[in-house]
Amino acid sequence: MLQHFSFKPLFENKQLPGWSLSFFYKQTRYTGEYEADGTIKWLGEIPADEETVKKMIHELMLFHVYD
Repeated sequence: MLQHFSFKPLFENKQLPGWSLSFFYKQTRYTGEYEADGTIKWLGEIPADEETVKKMIHELMLFHVYD
């Protein structure tokens, strides 16, 4: 489960898609950029079970951004 998930737009013009995100997973902090097509560009360490984490991120982004 992701903890302390947060995101913010990459651009001041909020019409341009792209978000920076950060969260804790298994007591490790991860950061990345979530692009409009759902691609995640990791900034630093990549989670060992990346596909599971990506699914959780997509779910949260759909709920918070595209709702």
